[in-house]
Amino acid sequence: MSREGERSGGLETRRLRRRSSTTGWRRLRRRSSTTGWRRSVAAGAVALAAASALLLTGCTQDSLAEQYREGSGKNYIAGDGTISEFSADQRGEPVAFGGTTAEGDAFDSADVLGDVTVVNFWYAGCAPCRVEAPILEDVRGGFADAGADVAFVGVNVRDQAGTARAFEQDYGIGYPSILDVDSGDAQLAFSGKVPPAAVPTTLVLDREGRVAARILGQLKDASILESIVDDLLAEAA
Repeated sequence: MSREGERSGGLETRRLRRRSSTTGWRRLRRRSSTTGWRRSVAAGAVALAAASALLLTGCTQDSLAEQYREGSGKNYIAGDGTISEFSADQRGEPVAFGGTTAEGDAFDSADVLGDVTVVNFWYAGCAPCRVEAPILEDVRGGFADAGADVAFVGVNVRDQAGTARAFEQDYGIGYPSILDVDSGDAQLAFSGKVPPAAVPTTLVLDREGRVAARILGQLKDASILESIVDDLLAEAA
């Protein structure tokens, strides 16, 4: 082969090497870029999931919100049993409320002013309401037998008259319940004191009709309510 041919062949070989090197580098760059993008997306997804989990964890500190989110199908959102008592200077204004009872009678809170009044929010399909119903009736009967100035009234938040009356008969309830399912007036009167959909809830009003205590959820023991009522009766003694 001539020197001219050797130079030509050598030049072509170097061109092929450069082309191969450039092509390989470009392929490697594209592969590296794609891999980096995929890693970036994956990392972003993990970060988003972590942030969402953190947010959810923060929200679940609210037991009512947690029960709403879990969607258990139990048809009520129960409170956590928290008992709150308010001193006289924290009770705010008297609450005026009323309505038609399951028996068709009119109830007006003005008629029980001067008594310590227990107001229980309930409905027949609520399992904790069924558990606490005999306890509430036992407490009512005890104060009635003692001749104490104590009144009890229920606020039924969901049922019509027939269902409410059947419940009262089954559990031997001796106090009236306002039917509030259609108007919601009684619940509105206590807005701020009764969390939305928290059933059962029991409020205790002082002799002036002010909210002095709240049991958010099922009443666990008669002595809890008896103690609250006794303290309020003693305030005016």
